[in-house]
Amino acid sequence: MEYELLSKIKSPDDVKKLNDNEILLLCGEIRDCIVKTVSKNGGHLASNLGAVELTVALHRSFSSPDDAIIFDVGHQCYTHKLLTGRFEQFSSIRTENGLSGYMRPDESEHDPFITGHSSNSISAAYGIYRAKKLKGENGTAVAVIGDGAMTGGMAYEALNNAGSGRSNFIVVLNDNKMSISRNVGALARSLTKMRNKPHYHHFKFALSHFLLAIPLIGKPLNSAVYSLKESVKGLVYKNNIFTALGFNYLGPVDGHNVKAMEQLFKVAQTYSRPSLIHVITTKGKGYSYAESSPKSYHGVSPFDIDTGAAESGKTTYSDIAGSTLCSLAESDGKICAITAAMTSGTGLTEFAGRFKSRFFDVGIAEEHAVTFAAGLARGGMKPFFVVYSSFLQRGFDQVIHDIAIGGFPVRLLIDRAGIVGEDGETHQGLFDVAFLITVPGMTVYSPCYYKELRYDIKKAAESETFCAVRYPRGCEKQEPDADFSDDYTVFGGNGKKALVTYGRLFSNALDAKEKCPEITVIKLNKIYPLNDEFIKELEKYSEIHFFEEGIRNGGIAELTAARLLEDGFEGKYKIHAVDKFVPTAAVSDAIKNCGLDTESMIRAMAGDNNE
Repeated sequence: MEYELLSKIKSPDDVKKLNDNEILLLCGEIRDCIVKTVSKNGGHLASNLGAVELTVALHRSFSSPDDAIIFDVGHQCYTHKLLTGRFEQFSSIRTENGLSGYMRPDESEHDPFITGHSSNSISAAYGIYRAKKLKGENGTAVAVIGDGAMTGGMAYEALNNAGSGRSNFIVVLNDNKMSISRNVGALARSLTKMRNKPHYHHFKFALSHFLLAIPLIGKPLNSAVYSLKESVKGLVYKNNIFTALGFNYLGPVDGHNVKAMEQLFKVAQTYSRPSLIHVITTKGKGYSYAESSPKSYHGVSPFDIDTGAAESGKTTYSDIAGSTLCSLAESDGKICAITAAMTSGTGLTEFAGRFKSRFFDVGIAEEHAVTFAAGLARGGMKPFFVVYSSFLQRGFDQVIHDIAIGGFPVRLLIDRAGIVGEDGETHQGLFDVAFLITVPGMTVYSPCYYKELRYDIKKAAESETFCAVRYPRGCEKQEPDADFSDDYTVFGGNGKKALVTYGRLFSNALDAKEKCPEITVIKLNKIYPLNDEFIKELEKYSEIHFFEEGIRNGGIAELTAARLLEDGFEGKYKIHAVDKFVPTAAVSDAIKNCGLDTESMIRAMAGDNNE
């Protein structure tokens, strides 16, 4: 398919010039382009397909970049990229040195804020809006947030703040009844009720549209009618959560009808108080496989367009974690599993089906999940919170205050620990070790192999203290014939140089040892607290290189260095770790770029100063 219209879109101004028929054709071209690109590169498919017409309507109604448009998370921003001059680069999305899968201000002036994690769009957009007003600049700000992201508490903190003053700040709620897994909780039920009562809102919109068309007196008349309506609305229609927070509620409106959305956006811009526009979309719209199974096509690996089949999958660390929990839960009725809207991503689908009363999907609410787990533990249960490393960052305050100080035996299973690849800076799991090992009473395991992962999870289930098991994205390499039940394991050499590491990098270290058999490889199995015997073992060597797939500052390598210094170690000690935000690249390439691959280890152990 040749993209006759899409190829000519160099800026949002070009979208405004198209007629109704051309808009329909453009939306078709956009969907075709997204499906073909994601089928090759992987990425977020269903959410982007559902937001095509919505994004077109936004760019026809507002003037980016003067009007800042922020897409929450960024799972909906592919159409935005295509309409803001990035069509020629779109085939590079989610590849090294290519376009990001999320919004990036360094990529385009039309991306006002970095996105990647959910529920922050309203806060960011309202801050940008207020800055514009303080500086006397024209334009507004629009936050586009999905109903899934509305399960995150930060969204309501922002709504509460933004709804307290006079402004024409706008929030667009893209309601597709999904986050990543199907939405849960009271908000989902509330939005369903709104969808079932559209008649009042249709009348309200039609009346405003009629009044605004009256020359000279239309706008003040509309405001007067609005004020009167607010006084008596409670008699004919119950307020919803958004009006209670100070927002003018508009909708629901068909999120695949560009003209209807444009009209509603126009009305919203006339109000002198913030507006929330409720848009109903279909996740996966236009691609049958994604429409029928939006959860499966949320974030996808490369797939065959004609069949919808993804590349054959292998067993992953997530699968092993989920199956191990199921095995333990069969014989232990106290074991519970908690997820923050990531049932399938964290390998908990089987657990959710088999142990329904002990499975809890709390929505995109990691802070609540951590404290909820503490409550379960206080009540005598054995909670496992299974969470991506980069998502756990949002619950750090609760880790300290609600688990650690109380001494509750909560178990964290930290998925996607270390470098994750194509999702880039916002999703790399590089900080969990550095912040967890600052917490008194914490125990952290970092297995390299499936057998070791199973062992560590079983050990966590038996533990009476707060502990975490962290493991990478993807699959293990061939497992060596070794026992990792001790806190650390030594693979001997000539006793002069030691290569120390943990987690996935141990596989690289073993490969390096095959080529350099004289080096000693020491693998940490329990990475925190450090075993005193481990420190004494290191003191035997004259040269130590510690390779760590995590942020350098505050990591295990630095902690080990401090312990050695305290003991008067006088040998050479070198840290090889991450000291930057790691951009998009395949996992293997990113590890190499950080100097953590096998060849980098060999050069370091050989004393190559250009390592």
